[in-house]
Amino acid sequence: MDSMTMLCTAGLLLGGIYWFIYIHGAAEQKGKRITNLTGGSISAEKINDKYHQYWSFFRRPKEIETVDEVPDFVDTFYNLVTDIYEWGWGQSFHFSPPIPGKSHRDSTRLHEEMAVNFIKVSPGQKILDVGCGVGGPMRAIAAHSKANVVGITINDYQVKRANLHNKKGGLTSLCEVVHGNFLDMPFDDNTFDGAYSIEATCHAPKLEDVYAEIFRVMKPGTLYVSYEWVTTEKYNDDDSEHKEIIRGIERGDALPGLRNYTDIANAAKKVGFEVVEERDLAIGNVNPWWKRLKMGRIAYWRNHVMVKVLAALGIAPKGTVDVHDMLCRTADYLTCGGETGIFSPMHMILCRKPIDAVKWDA
Repeated sequence: MDSMTMLCTAGLLLGGIYWFIYIHGAAEQKGKRITNLTGGSISAEKINDKYHQYWSFFRRPKEIETVDEVPDFVDTFYNLVTDIYEWGWGQSFHFSPPIPGKSHRDSTRLHEEMAVNFIKVSPGQKILDVGCGVGGPMRAIAAHSKANVVGITINDYQVKRANLHNKKGGLTSLCEVVHGNFLDMPFDDNTFDGAYSIEATCHAPKLEDVYAEIFRVMKPGTLYVSYEWVTTEKYNDDDSEHKEIIRGIERGDALPGLRNYTDIANAAKKVGFEVVEERDLAIGNVNPWWKRLKMGRIAYWRNHVMVKVLAALGIAPKGTVDVHDMLCRTADYLTCGGETGIFSPMHMILCRKPIDAVKWDA
């Protein structure tokens, strides 16, 4: 084969790879393709260092338990994974039970709308999204309820992404995103007419600390709902397999430590909330929440090959290969957690701030 033929063949192959990447990267989400993968606010040359820094937290577990260390730990994680999450999963960084006859997107939207239905807000009221990510739930909830939603996230890159999506969706009049730590929120006391968190407060080292902040900024008499990540009544801490599954979920999702389902109401009551309702939304569904994870195994590894190709071509930072591999392995742990019944990502608790509430003092 002469040099010109080899060059043409290489060009066709590369063009085919780019087209494959474009089509499959755009298939799941509009606005985020595989060729746009970055490390968030981390520069490309530092992604590998930050990835190893993230894993170093698990070699020093006592540091994960401290409030001072956790925000940087979680911020680093979301810099590393935000683009991959958007590209491969969508703009809503959480699970939802598949609904027969509904698409994944519609099932996700209905799961989000249920959260705002729980807290009974009216159009024009101001509510808080605690740990809003890139704002997928925020936009669904604002469009459904016509409430003004203020979201807070620790990650500055997610603020930029959320604002971009809000603008594209024509929802800037209803959605506002604030960069901040939900353990020390930049809001006055008694500001919001309600609040919700969807699989976000699991990142807090102590649940009562984030619940206390939410309690502080809510108006007396208003409602707060949270979908929490928990170990269930089936979890046995003496079972080595159970422990490995839960540790795998913690390591792959930036969790200081998963809580047992019995801890949730206790934390809420400790800071002054009245518990109105508590149940696991994962129970009783025709299709389990982990179905999409299990059915997507081929897609995950196909995507992993594409990430490797982009990294080899110098289009994506090389550190993204390790990050994507970590998320693939975490998907296995999450699936095992669901199949064994020892883990749930949607333990729902609905709380009310009493009319005569007083500020909780830790």
